[in-house]
Amino acid sequence: MAALGRPGYLNLGHGADLPHKSVEGLKAQTWAVLDTAWAAGLRYFDAARSYGRAEAFLGEWQRERGHTGAVLGSKWGYTYVADWQVAAQTHEVKTHDLATLDRQWPETCSALGRATAVYLIHSATLESGVLDNAEVLARLANLAAQGVRVGLSTSGPGQAETLRRALAVRVGGVCPFSAVQATWNLLEPSAGAALGEAHAAGWTVVVKEAVANGRLSARGLTGQADVPPVLADAAQTLGVTPDAVALAAALAQPWANVVLSGASTPEQLRQNLAALTLDASPAPLLRALTQDASTYWATRSGLPWS
Repeated sequence: MAALGRPGYLNLGHGADLPHKSVEGLKAQTWAVLDTAWAAGLRYFDAARSYGRAEAFLGEWQRERGHTGAVLGSKWGYTYVADWQVAAQTHEVKTHDLATLDRQWPETCSALGRATAVYLIHSATLESGVLDNAEVLARLANLAAQGVRVGLSTSGPGQAETLRRALAVRVGGVCPFSAVQATWNLLEPSAGAALGEAHAAGWTVVVKEAVANGRLSARGLTGQADVPPVLADAAQTLGVTPDAVALAAALAQPWANVVLSGASTPEQLRQNLAALTLDASPAPLLRALTQDASTYWATRSGLPWS
């Protein structure tokens, strides 16, 4: 839902994907994507407080459609401040403190119409100090005791280090976390080993940005259709679009429980769904496409919002 709940996002070509950027126009497009997902058998839906009106769109959709079987996940720790403006100087503000958690948890439950199955610290890092905040950890442990699968999402070149620190967290002798959402793709697979450790510990592992914000789609690395030849060749051989190959690579990881699409349109989602039919080893693509993590994240941070 990152690309659907607000008019601006950093996916390549995002502005062109959303022809109607009013609240009602974006709600209609969001519901069209959600309807396509449901019809295809997808049941996990991911949102966040900072994704504009994503939680509200999702909550209204599942209530209107009667989809009680939808599994809802969301995140806390960022506040949306762009006021529905694509060209806003600041789109979201990060605050990993107890006051934000205590404010955003009931906001999420209200917007979705029920408690989420999965609730994550949004882009936890060692630098934010959230994994050392005893008050926050105690509150999250309380939510976990109520049956919520609590965890964290990660971003940046230090994903693996952050995840391993989270695996070691204890509240009353027990780790409150049991879920992680991390970036893993053919360009940036550096968190793979740590994600395997989390999976072995019984955590649910959710992969985000498997298409690298559009860089592993037909739009290419810079949005100029400059698809890496090895990826283009693989897609042509398999008779699918490059994004399907990238998603299939993530699905092939033995530790991946859920792989998010991130599609902005029903057509993009239909192309993504071809990944479910593929049975190809990602090893050659990883060898050819893997970038240094710092380089990858520096490039991502420079992507324009549109």
